[in-house]
Amino acid sequence: MSQTAILLIKFISCVIAFAIGLDVFFEATFVDILSFSLLVTVVSYMLVDRIILPQLGNRAALIIDFLLVYMSVWIFGNILLNSYMQIAWGSIISAIVITAVEVFVHLNVKDDLSSIRTEERKGNSFNPKLAFGTEFAEEEDIWDEESHKK
Repeated sequence: MSQTAILLIKFISCVIAFAIGLDVFFEATFVDILSFSLLVTVVSYMLVDRIILPQLGNRAALIIDFLLVYMSVWIFGNILLNSYMQIAWGSIISAIVITAVEVFVHLNVKDDLSSIRTEERKGNSFNPKLAFGTEFAEEEDIWDEESHKK
């Protein structure tokens, strides 16, 4: 799956999740939903899919995705939508929906990363003819035999 398809799937899932989570509990505008979706899509892709997923694995990436969505909606939603307790429910619902979609996105990203790594390994093979190359030289004696005898 190409990177643009992955970003598009992430963005659409964020728009749907934020429409459910923010529009049910608030009078969130379409611009608010799109701005939340764009922020979470870019940060999640750069941080989680590119850095954490290859290093720490799927479980850690899903946990960080959930916390990232939850905290970003709670913090920015509290600032923009002016409701502290209701934003908690909206952020939980949004985080659950996005994390459920991220399970499938991470499977596709991991498949892409594993195929890239196998192609890199094939390109870095060594030449078996040069595997046992050695250099032969005659050692020069740094000590004179006469100075050793004294």
